[in-house]
Amino acid sequence: MKGNAAAVCAPGLQEVQQMVREQYTTATEGICIERPENQYVYKIGIYGWRKRCLYLFVLLLLIILVVNLALTIWILKVMWFSPAGMGHLCVTKDGLRLEGESEFLFPLYAKEIHSRVDSSLLLQSTQNVTVNARNSEGEVTGRLKVGPKMVEVQNQQFQINSNDGKPLFTVDEKEVVVGTDKLRVTGPEGALFEHSVETPLVRADPFQDLRLESPTRSLSMDAPRGVHIQAHAGKIEALSQMDILFHSSDGMLVLDAETVCLPKLVQGTWGPSGSSQSLYEICVCPDGKLYLSVAGVSTTCQEHNHICL
Repeated sequence: MKGNAAAVCAPGLQEVQQMVREQYTTATEGICIERPENQYVYKIGIYGWRKRCLYLFVLLLLIILVVNLALTIWILKVMWFSPAGMGHLCVTKDGLRLEGESEFLFPLYAKEIHSRVDSSLLLQSTQNVTVNARNSEGEVTGRLKVGPKMVEVQNQQFQINSNDGKPLFTVDEKEVVVGTDKLRVTGPEGALFEHSVETPLVRADPFQDLRLESPTRSLSMDAPRGVHIQAHAGKIEALSQMDILFHSSDGMLVLDAETVCLPKLVQGTWGPSGSSQSLYEICVCPDGKLYLSVAGVSTTCQEHNHICL
């Protein structure tokens, strides 16, 4: 059996929207919706005094930026900044080179300081100049202080060398060593030694007198192998308020000269009156005292030994 086919058509999208619009209009028919008269409109942004303050702040920052840039350029110009350094201070591959006079307000730490080849190095201060040497722990191991009245060196040993490295002057806690061939004292009062002096030779300048003097004490010259006193073009004079002693522990005392004068020796009894005898002999007492005795065929010292008493 063949029936009739019924055609069903689905509504389209536009028809659905039209139906919803009609239903909304029908449902709200008779209702009046009024908009409020004082409707507020919110604006996005900064307006009014806030905007003026912001512009003023930006202007102030711009002025500060310009002033800082001008000061930076002025400092660079005044301090003479350049790719090689700053002013008289130049940076080289060997270190820093400073030309002209410079003033350091705080301590200067450097491994080596030297001047140019054609100039000298000058360290100057209104008070004093102090050079310190420190160890790895920061302790001062050596100090050189140049003051207005004194030069002070603080170290275990002080030594001055010649150009070839020969020690010329050395000082430590035990002794002072002068390594030169000749030590010259040019003061009018000479050299003053409070204790003993050990030297192989004491000599005066040519045509000058050599004088060894002890004003209030004794003067002693000792040598293990003898004391040699020599004057090539003058005389040797020994003056003492007390005794002058010549002592030889192992040997003899030799007076080798063309004439030996002992003008103030005590004389023994003279010979007979009118005797033309003018020869004397020198006699020695057990205590070392010398006296004259009239010479005879044999010694006459025994006849006058009462002088020794």
